[in-house]
Amino acid sequence: QLQLVESGGGLVQPGGSLRLSCAASGDTLNRNAIGWFRQAAGKEREAVSCISWSGSFTNYADSVKGRFTISRDNAKNTAYLQMNSLKPEDTAVYTCAAIRLSLPNLCVLRDTAFKSWGQGTQVTVSS
Repeated sequence: QLQLVESGGGLVQPGGSLRLSCAASGDTLNRNAIGWFRQAAGKEREAVSCISWSGSFTNYADSVKGRFTISRDNAKNTAYLQMNSLKPEDTAVYTCAAIRLSLPNLCVLRDTAFKSWGQGTQVTVSS
């Protein structure tokens, strides 16, 4: 059974950067699309980005386009979310998720499209 563990969260000043990692164990990330989601206190979960299992297709929420970059290293069984130009409104618990797909160049930026979830890592953007 695929298990996901996020890391890399923390406290950063506005304008700073963080790189989140999503490490898989128990199974391979190959043939799994990966998504990143976030949930701020008192708010609903928001889709941030997703990447197909081939790595050739990515999708981003409008709120993070041009600032965040999703990537993956299937050999390391790990996915990443590089977050630049961070804003206070990016403060949230960030969670990665995975879904095994037959199509290599597909991901759906919606939480109901994913099956396996990590526990999340806190990102706080504050001066």
